[in-house]
Amino acid sequence: MFLNYFPHSFSNSQPKRLNCGPSAGCDTFAVCFFHRWRCHFVVPLLAEARFLLCPFQWFAMAGEMRAMAASQAKRLKSSNEETENQEENGHQDKRFKKSQEDVEDQNKKFPKRKIVLLMAYSGKGYHGMQRNVGSSQFKTIEDDLVSALVRSGCIPENHGEDMKKMSFQRCARTDKGVSAAGQIVSLKIWLIDDVLEKINNCLPSHIRILGLKRVTGGFSSKNKCDARTYFYMIPTFAFAHKDHDIQGETYRLSKETLEKVNKLLACYKGTHNFHNFTSQKGPKDPSAKRYIMEMYCEEPFVREGMEFAVIKVKGQSFMMHQIRKMIGLVIAVVKGYAPESIMERSWGEEKVDVPKAPGLGLVLEKVHFEKYNRRFGNDGLHEPLEWTEEEEKIAVFKEQHIYPTIISTEREEQSMLNWLSTLSIHDFNATSSGVQVNDRNSKSNDLEGSDGCDDDSDF
Repeated sequence: MFLNYFPHSFSNSQPKRLNCGPSAGCDTFAVCFFHRWRCHFVVPLLAEARFLLCPFQWFAMAGEMRAMAASQAKRLKSSNEETENQEENGHQDKRFKKSQEDVEDQNKKFPKRKIVLLMAYSGKGYHGMQRNVGSSQFKTIEDDLVSALVRSGCIPENHGEDMKKMSFQRCARTDKGVSAAGQIVSLKIWLIDDVLEKINNCLPSHIRILGLKRVTGGFSSKNKCDARTYFYMIPTFAFAHKDHDIQGETYRLSKETLEKVNKLLACYKGTHNFHNFTSQKGPKDPSAKRYIMEMYCEEPFVREGMEFAVIKVKGQSFMMHQIRKMIGLVIAVVKGYAPESIMERSWGEEKVDVPKAPGLGLVLEKVHFEKYNRRFGNDGLHEPLEWTEEEEKIAVFKEQHIYPTIISTEREEQSMLNWLSTLSIHDFNATSSGVQVNDRNSKSNDLEGSDGCDDDSDF
């Protein structure tokens, strides 16, 4: 670019040497002085040009170089200002998330492990166990649980928004109003100090975490569960014969009636086709076959002037409505509305009208992991998933939160008494069309039309 400053006669010639000796005049001496300065400081920059500048050409070039330097400085300043603005915006975002990140960074020093939590809760006022992310209309047990896990610092906030990130899985999905004394959930959390105390401090009193144990990395509380035990707390006047016995709170269950109840409940043991005990499953559907290990009614007891009994059932898994319909059919037989032969008929391909008992009183009591315990329970790294040490805490929770809620709600709403009055409209010899009509009538009196013990859910 510097060739524009020089005459063409210099472009292909050697630089001329000047007389700088004592015989030179003053003007010549000044030119020689500038010539020397130029050679020391400028020539190295213009080595490729192979010529030297005259003084006037140098001043012209220096002016252009100063203009270029000023332009470059201006661009540099603008770039720095833009960078500073970007950094300032970034700092504002960081300050906005600072408190959350501080908590998460503090807890990252703790190991993140796969664990199971033993839960107990009263389901009154909740629309079931399973969380519906993005829907705040219906409050669930998992809503309160996830909130407590985030607030206690066990999981980051984004894991609460997407539960799959913490590999969350429940053992059983309980529905609206259904309680649990031994629900198990599996998930990954930071094992912070005093973890159970901190989680419970963020939960309401009717939801408690009673135990915590480490499990294998691939553990799933739903898929690894071998069996589930539910109990159904029922007012004994539900077994009063419609023609012979007193109806109401003054009724007391006789030994003979209790034996008949247990005889009928024992019929459910083994593998049967329960397509009549659920919805949307036909008699040819293989998944309608379920294995029941035991089912029986315990001795009655009196609470607040009303007699109750507890029916326990243990099975591999249960379908929606299944337990309530199993109990409802036995009640219909004991009260004299249906013959005993209907039990066998209900397992056949024929469509049978099976009444559905109220959801109040149904409780998930315990879940079982026998196969997992045999394989990993004594491997030296993991504990067996048994809760012997927590049994006292479970019993206390039942007495404080589950039993009182069932008793008070039964007194206030009389759900069992109202349901018993609908048994007379059932036709236990009905055709398929008649069964559909009775199902619609039953659903009109049902909370959400759901059993509250659907163990077939996938996440």
